[in-house]
Amino acid sequence: MPTDADLAAVERARALLGAMAERLAEAGARDEALAKHVEPKPLLGIPRRPTMRSLGRAWRLGALLVERDGSAWQTGISTRVAEPGRPQFHSASVEQRRAYRAAALQGRFPMGETVNHGVRRIPIDESLIGDPGPLFVEDGEALVRWGADAPVPLERYLDDLADLLLHPPQGA
Repeated sequence: MPTDADLAAVERARALLGAMAERLAEAGARDEALAKHVEPKPLLGIPRRPTMRSLGRAWRLGALLVERDGSAWQTGISTRVAEPGRPQFHSASVEQRRAYRAAALQGRFPMGETVNHGVRRIPIDESLIGDPGPLFVEDGEALVRWGADAPVPLERYLDDLADLLLHPPQGA
């Protein structure tokens, strides 16, 4: 059963994400496309090419993608839209990346765009309490886990990553 402190932490997470979205929008921070990779069913028995369907735009903040309304997604796969080239029968991972570039072009994303797909929406509600994903609530605090590092308080995490997004290091 969720405690009052945990429920308050969920509300605080919602407020922090909303405030961060406003801050990034006001600063004109670079956002990225969100998409769903779609494998269309054959039409009259003729196979159709995979495509990517737009889900909107979001700012990449490490393990989180934050939309303008403050909603969040868990990062998935990131693809830069470029000419896919021809199959070269290299490693499976090289061919998979080529197929993702082709699907992004098929989805009419502009050249050079970064498209995030394989993403998962993170509901900002009491399901965050004890969630195994990157954003979770534990002991009355909203935390973010990214990779093997110890969880970080959400507020500090958002501030640090937003600072990098707004003021990238020289040469980045």
